[in-house]
Amino acid sequence: MTEKIKQQFSERFGAAGTLYASAGRINLIGEHTDYNGGFVFPGAIDKVIMAEIKPNGTDKVRVFSIDIDDYAEFGLNEEDAPSQQWARYIFGVCREVIKRGGVVKGFDAVFAGNVPLGAGLSSSAALESCFAFAMNDMFNDNKIDKFELAKIGQSTEHNYCGVNCGIMDQFASVFGKKDHLMRLDCRSLEYEYFPFKLDGYKLVLVDSKVKHELVDSPYNKRRASCEHVAKTLGIETLRDAEIADLDRIKDQISEEDYKRAKYVIEEKQRVLDVCDALQRGDYDTVGDRMYKTHEGMSKLYEVSCEELDYLNDIAKECGVTGSRIMGGGFGGCTINLVKDELYDHFIATAKEKFNAKYGHEPQVYEVIVSDGARRC
Repeated sequence: MTEKIKQQFSERFGAAGTLYASAGRINLIGEHTDYNGGFVFPGAIDKVIMAEIKPNGTDKVRVFSIDIDDYAEFGLNEEDAPSQQWARYIFGVCREVIKRGGVVKGFDAVFAGNVPLGAGLSSSAALESCFAFAMNDMFNDNKIDKFELAKIGQSTEHNYCGVNCGIMDQFASVFGKKDHLMRLDCRSLEYEYFPFKLDGYKLVLVDSKVKHELVDSPYNKRRASCEHVAKTLGIETLRDAEIADLDRIKDQISEEDYKRAKYVIEEKQRVLDVCDALQRGDYDTVGDRMYKTHEGMSKLYEVSCEELDYLNDIAKECGVTGSRIMGGGFGGCTINLVKDELYDHFIATAKEKFNAKYGHEPQVYEVIVSDGARRC
């Protein structure tokens, strides 16, 4: 990928620029907790968006995407927004830096990536973080702190790409640290690194390659359930609730609201359990909590689907240490913590059984927890 980028840059723009990269991410545990004021537990991975960038002495940005085989050129004022959706991510980053009093000048760029699209690994956050880091390094002497870089990526999604996302994806992409996961408190934005060096284990994503079309707004409905329960309890978010509190108001809320809140409250504790377990090197507990998260997402939060439940069942049958849905649900991937000696058998079994049942093999991505945004 590096050589491909360098070759394209040289052919299009001449003299070499500087290489930057930022990572996709996984989230080991802590799903649907962010908008409930809870904790998430992400890490950057060894799948990246990489760009070669060089100031061009003009007020124009000229950028080529190798993967899409498309070129865009745009100015740096609000009215200069490009028509291509992919280019709006880069334009949005430039605008958000400028809005914060930062400097962005015209530049040339060529980029490519190996973050799988549609697998829930946040390729868009990797793209935003790559260019935000580069603008900070190239034009602002690294005066913009890392949290602001993550917020620049999030604001790009909100203001230029129409996605009302949380902060986790950009946070993981900017703050990622090799062999560590990060516990992010979504209320205070405090964070802490935890060791995650997998001697004897592999971390693998099994992508069902299905995404169910939904006739209503399931995320909004679940969020509304959580907010209703919090309001009934007289608290801001479910972060401050315990199961005993929920049971106390059980007759005042619907069964559906009870189930949604029960999942969130239990998931909050599972993240903390996994943090403690990792400090002890106790991967069996990590795996147990992953399975419990899947069960909660399937039975209480009801965001799983038949295909993901089937992949989770196969993981259990194969003796995989931990397995769960990763992401919002209704399709996508499971994330699996697998002992080295069981890996080949698990992957072969998952492909064979899933193909026999659904007519196609799942896609498999082995991932390594790695560094986030950086100059290469």
